[in-house]
Amino acid sequence: MTTVERFRAAVEAGDLDAFDGLFSPDVRFFSPVKFTPFEGAPAVHALLAVLLRTFEDFRYVGQLAGDVELDTAGRPVESHILIFRATVRGKQIHGLDLLQLDDNGLIQEFTVMVRPLSAVTALSEAVVAGLRADGIAP
Repeated sequence: MTTVERFRAAVEAGDLDAFDGLFSPDVRFFSPVKFTPFEGAPAVHALLAVLLRTFEDFRYVGQLAGDVELDTAGRPVESHILIFRATVRGKQIHGLDLLQLDDNGLIQEFTVMVRPLSAVTALSEAVVAGLRADGIAP
């Protein structure tokens, strides 16, 4: 199973432990609700714990793959887009998980994009509450 297949299976199963070994130690997670990224595998793992509790009826509905801009060595970066639908606090969300892999096939960058604005607002409030509940955010 590839890293992306394992990631998707972990999300779909809601299995936090299955994320172990999928992320580069210095992974960066770009969230739609925070200006600066979450950095490092421990921070991303903690955020995923909150997200798994926050999303309701989460399901992937599509997947795309290809290469994007060149890395610092001039090589294309393997990228995958997982298209999802979910609900947060009664708001329907359409979103994308963009996974960019490093040379070892681990997730180096993880970007989430969601719409519409009302869903982004509901997601932001729920994630902040979850991070506070877990003692991660002030």
